[in-house]
Amino acid sequence: MTLSSPSRDVPGLRDYAFDWALVDVETSGLIARRDRVLSVAVVTIGPDGEQTGEFSTLLNPGCDPGPVDVHGLTAERLLGAPTFEQVAGRIGALLQDRVLVAHNAQFDYDFLAHEFARARLYLPVSQRLCTLALNRQVDPPAADMKLGTLAAHYGVPQTRAHDALDDTRVLAGILRATLREAARLDLPLPLVACPPRQNVQFAPQPPKTPCAYRNPGRAEAGGPLVQGMKIAITGETATSRAELVARSVAVGLNVMSSVSRHTSALVTNEAGSASAKAQRAAAEGVPVIDEHTFLRLLDDVRAGTPHRGGAERAEASGAVGSASGVAAAVLGTAVAAPASTAAPAPPTSVAAVPAPRRPDPAATTGRPLTGRRVLILGGTHSAAAAARTRVVELGGSAAINLSRTVTDAVLLPGGETDRRLRRMPELGLPVHGEHWLNAPGAAPGAESPAADSSSPAVGPPSPEPEADRTPSPLVLPRGGVVDLPAPRQDATPPWHITAAWAPQEAAEIDVVAFVLDEDEQVVFDEDFVFYGAPENPAGTVRLLTDGPAEQTIAVDLASLPPGSRKVAVAAAIDGEATFGDIGAVQVTAVPGTGAAPLARATLDAATTERTLLLAEFYRRGPVWRFRAVGQGYDDGLANLARGYGVDIAD
Repeated sequence: MTLSSPSRDVPGLRDYAFDWALVDVETSGLIARRDRVLSVAVVTIGPDGEQTGEFSTLLNPGCDPGPVDVHGLTAERLLGAPTFEQVAGRIGALLQDRVLVAHNAQFDYDFLAHEFARARLYLPVSQRLCTLALNRQVDPPAADMKLGTLAAHYGVPQTRAHDALDDTRVLAGILRATLREAARLDLPLPLVACPPRQNVQFAPQPPKTPCAYRNPGRAEAGGPLVQGMKIAITGETATSRAELVARSVAVGLNVMSSVSRHTSALVTNEAGSASAKAQRAAAEGVPVIDEHTFLRLLDDVRAGTPHRGGAERAEASGAVGSASGVAAAVLGTAVAAPASTAAPAPPTSVAAVPAPRRPDPAATTGRPLTGRRVLILGGTHSAAAAARTRVVELGGSAAINLSRTVTDAVLLPGGETDRRLRRMPELGLPVHGEHWLNAPGAAPGAESPAADSSSPAVGPPSPEPEADRTPSPLVLPRGGVVDLPAPRQDATPPWHITAAWAPQEAAEIDVVAFVLDEDEQVVFDEDFVFYGAPENPAGTVRLLTDGPAEQTIAVDLASLPPGSRKVAVAAAIDGEATFGDIGAVQVTAVPGTGAAPLARATLDAATTERTLLLAEFYRRGPVWRFRAVGQGYDDGLANLARGYGVDIAD
């Protein structure tokens, strides 16, 4: 696979006056390439905020309507409704030359894109705005970011949840209110250029059944094959390729489409051929087996080591954690920034982040900045990173952008030119001098932006009512860990790891994920999720593009096979910039779309690195855990992917 990405030109980030097309769809399921739209509503709004049009209809999908208990749309109700193809022209006319707006916009956009493609039509949308992503930037004091919760927070009446037209009317009120908040905070709109990376042409192939055995390594000359060996095949063979693959899989071998340093053997009758697989095998020293020998060895494949499930893993390690609810966060001392390395193997680099100690939970409360969210303005990269680390040590949360939950700002040298500084008096936010973090007061105090940290403080802004406050996520330092609630097959939504950073003009950042086995390797290349392949074959790990400065990896932990031990999430910079230029990256773990976040970490130890391992979900016995990693590499994404066993074309 290649790693070239399309350009992301998002014009007019600070212009709030657009023609909007607000959309909501009710669907027969959650997978756009498979499921169908049952009802659709579109409300158009002009740049002045006034409604200019409205359309809604039920649709006959020609299939089972799915979860009727959610949307209430039975097959009987949909019988006689038009098909999507019959109304596609009218929907397209409403979307033309407007910004598509939806709550969790990639979901609605993907379903519309697939429906238009089935109708052999082009979806006329060039930009979209996600009100969920916009509200994550505004960060209002609401219990979560779900549509109904935000409607209640902004005072927008909602009469029929999961009714497409009513949801779209509610969305209109939320959009107007959120844009007003964004204007107060001077936030750029998280517009996404369309089509997004999740394009119809990148729809995953039918799931490949994961091999049930661990890779035992290279085949030995004259020795037997062992279950779990990674086998590649190239060139002409007397036996059909399909039969060779089927027989190999049947006896427990893992047939790969490419050759890497983790390949156990290459099967070919032309060892000296110029094929890419043969050349790569020669370069990596991969053993070569001819077809006749391979067929003979298939008759006596030795038993391999099965991937261990949660209980077996726990018994082997003797460390089974508790899965009752959410355990206390593992809050260790922040780890110092490591020296950059040229081309590290990811398993070694992950191990370089020490496992944090598990302190007494009481020790994490009562610190001077507990419950406070602090924005650092100005300073060199190292000074700002040190200040944010100090905020976490004092029990606070380090912000990367101005939002409604920010309680304090700290002004470092050079911060006087930050355009957000002029917003502080209007928002009632105290601005502290650079020495304030040495001994912050027990309650927020306000200072003049030009004042010394010893200046007297004046009263803090009035706090939000307790009932409206957003539940504070656990603040993790670099290397910090938290146990997740036990996943349930019937009801657990996908977990989201969302990475966000300050908007950039000269650099593009891409978030990627690797689904790994016990050996810190992908089972097959398709378990590398990135912009060119935004979903793994099983659909358990997906990349969501929420905006130019925010991307999410959604992981269905309950559906991952036992051999998947870890999902590693990383960010890479396309171009010459480094993470020292980008600044802090905020990583948040959220149990489902729009839910309140469980944990948050601010990672900014990187300086010259162009790739940053952000976070991971990993198994510990029967328990899944979330870890904030923050390990950087000077090399690009291709080397990181190769270290995890992905074959990347030069």
